[in-house]
Amino acid sequence: MTDKYVIAGHRPARTLMIQGTASDVGKSILTTAICRILVQDGYAVAPFKSQNMSLNSYVTPDGKEIGRAQGMQADACGIAATTDMNPILLKPTTDRASQVVVHGKPYRTMDAFSYRNEYLAEAGLIVREALNRLRAEYDVIILEGAGSPAEINLKDRDIVNMRMAGWADAPVILVADIDRGGVFASIVGTLELLEPDERARVKGFIINKFRGDVGLLQPGLDWLENRTGKPVLGVIPHIDKLRLESEDSLSIQTSSLAAGTDEERLDIAVIRFPRIANFTDIDPLFAERDTSVRYVTRVEDFGQPDIVLLPGSKNTAEDLLFLKETGLDLAILAHREQGGWLTGICGGYQMLGQKLLDPDGIESGNEYLAGLGLFPMETVFSPDKKTERVFGQAIGWRIGENSADNSTEDGRTFPMNVPIEGYEIHMGITSFIQSVEHPMSIGLKREPGVSETLYHEGARSTDGKVWGTYIHGILHNDEFRRNWLNAIRSGKGWMPLEGLLNFNGLREAEFDRLADHVRRYMNMPKVYEIIATGQENGQ
Repeated sequence: MTDKYVIAGHRPARTLMIQGTASDVGKSILTTAICRILVQDGYAVAPFKSQNMSLNSYVTPDGKEIGRAQGMQADACGIAATTDMNPILLKPTTDRASQVVVHGKPYRTMDAFSYRNEYLAEAGLIVREALNRLRAEYDVIILEGAGSPAEINLKDRDIVNMRMAGWADAPVILVADIDRGGVFASIVGTLELLEPDERARVKGFIINKFRGDVGLLQPGLDWLENRTGKPVLGVIPHIDKLRLESEDSLSIQTSSLAAGTDEERLDIAVIRFPRIANFTDIDPLFAERDTSVRYVTRVEDFGQPDIVLLPGSKNTAEDLLFLKETGLDLAILAHREQGGWLTGICGGYQMLGQKLLDPDGIESGNEYLAGLGLFPMETVFSPDKKTERVFGQAIGWRIGENSADNSTEDGRTFPMNVPIEGYEIHMGITSFIQSVEHPMSIGLKREPGVSETLYHEGARSTDGKVWGTYIHGILHNDEFRRNWLNAIRSGKGWMPLEGLLNFNGLREAEFDRLADHVRRYMNMPKVYEIIATGQENGQ
């Protein structure tokens, strides 16, 4: 922490905005890093992104839905996430339309033209009010932009880049990704397309994802600073194997990070739906030492996995049609017939049933679709959306029972009464045509130590190898995940692995590793100066 610039106790809070020359240049991760650095230095910090577009969402403690990146940033700040940190969330449903989520609850589905022309004025008021509430509570607010501030066709009604910076009195740091190539052109070109007052608001640059000898880059850095009159605040090297969740499906991990022997790794095939949502449910599997996780989009790549996992989907009907059009549905059913393990989460769980019914066209134009038929259940889509945090237990698990290849004794079954927690985000209501076994007993917890009456959730086959649940984050429960993997290992004749991976502890350590990495390569005294005085300089 610097003694020269005082930023604590200032009301309204000081602000700093991270914008980028393009999408996916690392704005979210750098915002997370700066948040964590300021927290390490003793400040009360909160993140803010006025409008986010993402299918990877996060449920706040009060059961509201925001962008996953802002939830992660709040975690890095050590505070509870609120909808003020991301008041507007856009969740694409088709190539032309998105569900508009306002302060954590669905407002309506709108196409881009209608949203821009009918709602942005109201949205602008909503985001300013949210930011003002945060500024009354914290020392510093770190804002994140979206895409690029130089998108000329969007600037006149912008609520997420330079107009937001103006409303927030925020100095701006511009981030560019050198891994894409053309980093100097992207920075200078972005500045050239800004208005003079917007250009003045930019206080410096960060060049992100660098690989190699920075000395070879120095002539370009000198030229950039002479050309623009603005400092390069840091050249941040690529950080290897960062175990923090991505928000954009373009950034989905494609290979496991854990070390282990090939002959004792469980092969996990995750179906990568075109409209995959909440794919961070899979993240803990990448960190386990006995798993090999891969995404599958074609029958040719299906192979012979130990486990098939159907993740969440923003459009269950369309992604179920994707399975049928590609033939992956038949591969999944054959995998089950051969005694393979199969799990569905949220949309993937809905697909395991007999029917998907959408009489009001909530998700698609298909009023009826046949599911995979593995559970006697049907799902009806309705306008009401459930977003809740849940707590409870995994109950009554066992493996091998009633199966021809039963080689497992009762003493090696999956333990009962394993504590779990997670969250639900879905619009479908699932009912059972016949009774089934339920793998979870859960309730809602709105205050510490206070839970509602527990109820049964999800479905499970009699041999325990096929199960589905609405609970996102189920695999983030360390004991549940390890016992499940050990049950599969036992079925293969492998010894169970002892000890638990503390995934939340790993995540906390990764926040610190990220912060230490960025602090090492960024001029933090200058960043503090910008936070403390950037609004006045050149505004």
